[in-house]
Amino acid sequence: MNKPCNIDDIREKMTYYVLNSIRSESDPTDDRLKEIIADVISEQSGSFRLSYEQKRDMASCVFNSLRRLDVIEPLMQDPTITEIMVNGPDNIFYEREGRLYKSDIHFKDDETLRTVISCFFANQNRPLNEANPISDLRLPDGSRANAVLTPIAAQTTITIRKFTGISHDIVSLIRQNFISEEGARFLSSCVRNKKTIFLSGGTGSGKTTFLNCLSSFIPKDERVITIEDSAELNLQGIDNLVRMEARLPGPDGNGEVNIGQMIRTSLRMRPDRIIVGEVRGSESADMMHALNTGHPGSMCTGHANSCFEMLERLTGMVMSGSSLPYNAIVTQISMGIDIILHITRNREGRRYIDEICSVMASQGDEYRLKTLYRNNGGNGLERICDYEELKELLVYRA
Repeated sequence: MNKPCNIDDIREKMTYYVLNSIRSESDPTDDRLKEIIADVISEQSGSFRLSYEQKRDMASCVFNSLRRLDVIEPLMQDPTITEIMVNGPDNIFYEREGRLYKSDIHFKDDETLRTVISCFFANQNRPLNEANPISDLRLPDGSRANAVLTPIAAQTTITIRKFTGISHDIVSLIRQNFISEEGARFLSSCVRNKKTIFLSGGTGSGKTTFLNCLSSFIPKDERVITIEDSAELNLQGIDNLVRMEARLPGPDGNGEVNIGQMIRTSLRMRPDRIIVGEVRGSESADMMHALNTGHPGSMCTGHANSCFEMLERLTGMVMSGSSLPYNAIVTQISMGIDIILHITRNREGRRYIDEICSVMASQGDEYRLKTLYRNNGGNGLERICDYEELKELLVYRA
């Protein structure tokens, strides 16, 4: 007589039977694994009282536990979720529309979580084990994953920043009060007049989204080179476009291609503009060299809490990759960047431009910024300078 059984216990048994079945096969493909799972469930169905829907869900769960991310795979497949944070087996969070939520799903225990994550990274040829307890991974769709195993972390942790592929045009950003209509007109004119723009903001503030949006104003007859950690920019209508993406080192530690290498290579490719997704370290020196050697209208992003702090951080990053003295670096950055803007995300998860500034000529080793637009506590971007000043800034100087 068939007896009822806990669904988690059934899944464990089915997974065990599948693992036994694939021992004789060397690295079966996803399609072949699905066939094996279907055969096992069909053969064992007489031992359990499973409906057709339960069998279908069971096949999906077993496959996800062996090749995907087990119980959090539904979160990966949800297009409205932009980030997933797993802090041990029982604390799983996700971000949707800028807000964090705690999920009611959980892994059986930390050992199961550790096994699932390690296998997932191994399937992508990224070692994650006691010898390599911290690892980064880029998924085929552009999403990025970072995992930390115990004992480096108190509990096994994985953070996944999903690449949704959603693009936002300037009209939708105005509607969301991310930017004012006048501010949008000004920045679009800056792009068309080849003003170099630097975008500052925190993680998840919308820097890449807005960089993608600003790129849509680049004249279609220009040669543009994009350089990114992971391919998120989606420039439309530019035929003469070269997209370059960084490559992590392989399991043997070789084969890495970093942002700095790609910036240096791009200078030999006759670009009209260079767009760098983000600078974090010594590659900033290569970026500033590019901005000061005949590539106006380029764009870049970085992490900081304000426009002024971004310039200070950028100075430190350039110093790590350059032998120039401090005041020379300040001069170089001031000459290379025309406009800097800061994007913020408030406690409610809403994103908006907080400030737009003009970078003026430095005085000695001090930066000088002229605030053009400022957001009044998230209530809207307001111009605080004379209109004539904006017109002067928009003059194109070849």
